[in-house]
Amino acid sequence: MSETQIRPNRIPWPPIVYIAAIAVAIVAHFFLPLPWIGAPLSDLLFAAGWLAIIAAVAMEYAAMRALSRAKTTILPTKASEHLVTSGPFSFTRNPIYLGNTLLMIGIGLISGIAWFLILAVIAAFTTQKLAIEREERHLQGRFGKRYSDYAKRVRRWV
Repeated sequence: MSETQIRPNRIPWPPIVYIAAIAVAIVAHFFLPLPWIGAPLSDLLFAAGWLAIIAAVAMEYAAMRALSRAKTTILPTKASEHLVTSGPFSFTRNPIYLGNTLLMIGIGLISGIAWFLILAVIAAFTTQKLAIEREERHLQGRFGKRYSDYAKRVRRWV
């Protein structure tokens, strides 16, 4: 049995990546603030930011409930006991990571800190490389054709 079949990662990359991205966005804004869009468009972006945050929280909560109901782990360093394809997993294979990305985008739109938008994309890409691709190999190894069929049906992000 390969290491990725036992567990997808030794290090919990996603929370580390997103927390680091938030910290870098704040520090970068302090030292090198980027221009932001003025009113009235900024008011629309502010409202869109709140919608993004609400969507992110709802999606992450629903994903955590789906994992809990299936009695499988939420931890990116533990082996999955069951393949979850219901709830938000029916339209994205990574609802928690998508939620984290949406949360960063929402914060950026509300605060007017463009660095959050830039670093949300970088965090998503980094998470895909450090965690998602390994998690996919883990799920493929554990669930075989069931996972392959699911991956063909449901996109990685949206």
